[in-house]
Amino acid sequence: MSPAMLPAMQVHAADTVAVALRDLAAGTVVELGALRVSLATDIDRGHKFALAAHGMGDAVVKYGLPIGRATAPIAPGDHVHVHNLHTALAGELAYAPGLGAGASHVPPAGGPVWQGYLRADGRAATRNEIWILPSVGCVALTAEQIAREANTRHAGVIATGRLDGVHAFAHPHGCSQLGDDLAATRTLLAGLATHPNAAGVLLLGLGCESNQLTDLVAALPPMARAKVQCLSTQGAGDELAEAAAIIDSLVAVASAAERQPLPLGSLVVGLKCGGSDGFSGLTANPLLGRFSDTLAAAGGTPILTEIPEIFGAEQALLKRAADADTFAQAAALVNGFKRYYLDQGLPVSENPSPGNIAGGITTLEEKSAGAVQKAGSAVLTSVLGYGERAARPGLALLEAPGNDAVSSTALTAAGATLVLFTTGRGTPLGFPAPTLKIASNRALAEAKPHWIDFDASAVLEADPDGVDAAFLDSLLAIASGRKTAAEHAGQRAIAIWKKGVTL
Repeated sequence: MSPAMLPAMQVHAADTVAVALRDLAAGTVVELGALRVSLATDIDRGHKFALAAHGMGDAVVKYGLPIGRATAPIAPGDHVHVHNLHTALAGELAYAPGLGAGASHVPPAGGPVWQGYLRADGRAATRNEIWILPSVGCVALTAEQIAREANTRHAGVIATGRLDGVHAFAHPHGCSQLGDDLAATRTLLAGLATHPNAAGVLLLGLGCESNQLTDLVAALPPMARAKVQCLSTQGAGDELAEAAAIIDSLVAVASAAERQPLPLGSLVVGLKCGGSDGFSGLTANPLLGRFSDTLAAAGGTPILTEIPEIFGAEQALLKRAADADTFAQAAALVNGFKRYYLDQGLPVSENPSPGNIAGGITTLEEKSAGAVQKAGSAVLTSVLGYGERAARPGLALLEAPGNDAVSSTALTAAGATLVLFTTGRGTPLGFPAPTLKIASNRALAEAKPHWIDFDASAVLEADPDGVDAAFLDSLLAIASGRKTAAEHAGQRAIAIWKKGVTL
């Protein structure tokens, strides 16, 4: 019997709870293998009910991992949620390394191909665009005006497919910042400026800002500087006319590029979840996990981030570190994020969001156990600081918070040319790299087809291998130029992680 024909799912044999796959009424008798329970109350789809008795303080287990402790006695068939389950997370931990899993990154011969752009530095691009990056928020609206006018001026080139558009990415930062906070903004913008999808870049400054254009250019790798032009608006006469001339020159170069067949392993892919629900860890995130394994085996680079949203499930990830140094860096990153919370007097478990809770997720441990599935079982080969670019094949762990816009922007700056974004509640927002929205449940996919690119709920109804193949086909088509829902809607934005004081 397929999972969709069952009323509920026990994800792991060790689990003490099951997840309702549809709305279930009180009194419904659920049989899962040798287990048989009668529901004590109505259970909404995506929510949990107990398969075993729990005493106060007992661990509740889902995905084979503890997701918190019972705050009251729980009988079989009881609804398990915020009224009787609480996080057990506290603070920093001492982590144990794994067995030192070695990884070979020699891509296999043959395999899937896609049509992309091969840049001079050897990186592959999924889009051929011109990006305008303001060094400071004071010229953010000017950057957007320049982009609008450029897209109108070059509409003919865009219509032929030789250019995918001119895009400005506004933000409010770049001045009134100090020290590490300013450095992080500069590093992030430099990472975006080197992105392979940007065939040409205009760095637009004001002139008096803290984030000076000369410092920003100095943060770029030498090979990336050839495609970057700068304009300080205070020093310009007619800044719009001067910017237009720069954009025209960048378009002339970019429009000569052509797509060519590239191997799957040339992709760098960001892994993200937002607006998760009780189905995210059953459908969409495991789908991404299987793809991540395929990509890593092909010599590609999946990137996992949202460090606070792996709290409680990090040990399984850390044990997959390729070597002792990678393990130490990853452990320090996780504990450093916990310390970041604790130093502000905040608990490390201040998650999930109200939407997560409404969708059936109770604790951060539960959310994390579902979220880390996006990384599959691939070996962890590198740990990246905020704004740092991925340079090694295999799974990378990137420093960034859980915030959708901040973490997705960081994934793009790290070199992700696709962002795979799973969601159970839905969100329209996209980011500089093409952002594929993957629904965890059928209701969302049907209600928001203008937001969603792929319906992962099909894994509960069909052969997972067939769904995986369909997902790969869709992903490769988007990598090869087919627009995502967010691109069709013009939903492209960035957000920078502001960590310091504002002057």
